[in-house]
Amino acid sequence: MAAAAVDSAMEVVPALVEEAVPEAAGLSCLVNLPGEVLEYILCSGSLTAADIGRVSSTCRRLRELCQGSGKVWKEQFRVRWPSLMKHYSPTDYVNWLEEYKVRQKAGLEARKIVASFSKRFFSEHVPCNGFSDIENLEGPEIFFEDELVCILNMEGRKALTWKYYAKKILYYLRQQKILNNLKAFLQQPDDYESYLEGAVYIDQYCNPLSDISLKDIQAQIDSIVELVCKTLRGINSRHPSLAFKAGESSMIMEIELQSQVLDAMNHVLYDQLKFKGNRMDYYNALNLYMHQVLIRRTGIPISMSLLYLTIARQLGVPLEPVNFPSHFLLRWCQGAEGTTLDIFDYIYIDAFGKGKQLTVKECEYLIGQHVTAALYGVVNVKKVLQRMVGNLLSLGKREGIDQSYQLLRDSLDLYLAMYPDQVQLLLLQARLYFHLGIWPEKSFCLVLKVLDILQHIQTLDPGQHGAVGYLVQHTLEHIERKKEEVGVEVKLRSHEKHRDVCYSIGLIMKHKRYGYNCVIYGWDPTCMMGHEWIRNMNVHSLPHGHHQPFYNVLVEDGSCRYAAQENLEYNVEPQEISHPDVGRYFSEFTGTHYIPNAELEIRYPEDLESVYETVQNIYSAKKENVE
Repeated sequence: MAAAAVDSAMEVVPALVEEAVPEAAGLSCLVNLPGEVLEYILCSGSLTAADIGRVSSTCRRLRELCQGSGKVWKEQFRVRWPSLMKHYSPTDYVNWLEEYKVRQKAGLEARKIVASFSKRFFSEHVPCNGFSDIENLEGPEIFFEDELVCILNMEGRKALTWKYYAKKILYYLRQQKILNNLKAFLQQPDDYESYLEGAVYIDQYCNPLSDISLKDIQAQIDSIVELVCKTLRGINSRHPSLAFKAGESSMIMEIELQSQVLDAMNHVLYDQLKFKGNRMDYYNALNLYMHQVLIRRTGIPISMSLLYLTIARQLGVPLEPVNFPSHFLLRWCQGAEGTTLDIFDYIYIDAFGKGKQLTVKECEYLIGQHVTAALYGVVNVKKVLQRMVGNLLSLGKREGIDQSYQLLRDSLDLYLAMYPDQVQLLLLQARLYFHLGIWPEKSFCLVLKVLDILQHIQTLDPGQHGAVGYLVQHTLEHIERKKEEVGVEVKLRSHEKHRDVCYSIGLIMKHKRYGYNCVIYGWDPTCMMGHEWIRNMNVHSLPHGHHQPFYNVLVEDGSCRYAAQENLEYNVEPQEISHPDVGRYFSEFTGTHYIPNAELEIRYPEDLESVYETVQNIYSAKKENVE
């Protein structure tokens, strides 16, 4: 009977929505239904927010059912933005209509800002103060972030430029939040020993677009602890660790009982779950991210040690971190409590080496050198994080393909958050800004971040005067060049000096010699690089030398290259190019070519027509031959 009432009422609702003044009979039929049935109809998903607004204006009964804090507007909010519901507690009073309006406004603001970024920052990296508009936004930040995520989840091959800048903005917002959390974490007393929490902040900062949380990582570790307890139960069914409850921080004092825990841990981690040190791909940043260590079940000494340490402490074994040179270790005390201990009163555990237990002599054999007793000492959380970030910093300096140096930039930010007065790293950061051309918008009107860094360096260490002076000089020269810049350079294919240019922006090409796939995002009628580059790249050995068109291309391996025309050919099987900067230049991939965004098209206004002709001649002809 209720189902029949619902079906009947659902036929009435569309008529009520369409008509400004509903007929009395139809309205009476609807409002006389039970309240639960009416709510079911209004929450069925067939009505939009605008529909609900019109329905609620028809009579008092429907207006009461559609009140802002009721189920109807809650369902509207949930259907429109389901990912936001996790931020609300079931016990909270929420005016869902007001939340809907605020979220809607935040979405419009987000799209407005994203749309403005391409025009403002097409010719340069997003500058240091480029995100100032975002920082001044009103309303909950989670709403703004949610809209950015919605943009990133739009249909795969379209809105590439929107996705490119939405990703940059979201990256910035989350990093700022994480960095603030890390700085607050670092203010904790020295005896605050949440090594895992600090490691997760580093993981989050370097992977801000991934869904990483301490809660989720702890849950995964808890599941490993359960497996260890299961094994431990087989060794000693009355072991005190089995009685520990989640969140307890009790410690077991008997060495034999501690040994039983470590035996069970080694069995579960290395035999059952197959965790191992990553010797084959040691210099991979993924080895330092805790969420990846758990997913891939591999890492380097420091990350494996933090996992091992966390599990052991949850089960009552008081292991401690040792900042041993070249190979991070853990130490396990064998001496009696209250006595004076030295380095020989500990066993040292190599979590990278399947939990192997080492003596002092074996530790030195492990790294091939004798070390002082001080290097066997325990270190606090900040020192552990310093070493983790130092490893990332070293990897960042090794980057060859990623020309944005994102890992180096992230690790510098993290290191300087912990040690803001490190002169050499401040100099490196200043050089990096200079190299990447990351300048504040209207830089000649504002104090450059680079100059701020350099002034800070000069205060800390006057001996760096030469390096500081060099960078200041080039920074000021950049400001002068910015003053002299004149408009956008437009390249017309129809111009006489461009008559030899055969290819157009957006085409998918293959390099004849090296075989890589790429997409063209710019061209010059002749090589525009300096004499040194031409000599180093041996351009003179090419049949046409440097007197031929050269193309700026985005390569599938993430690099950007400058290729001679004679070395390129059409890719007969075009595919998407996985390059982080594709969205900076193109708005869509059609399956055969990329469509330039508005800013790139301004610079090459005649190329798109040429692309269409090429696609028609090359790919359509190929399709006909196949058929």
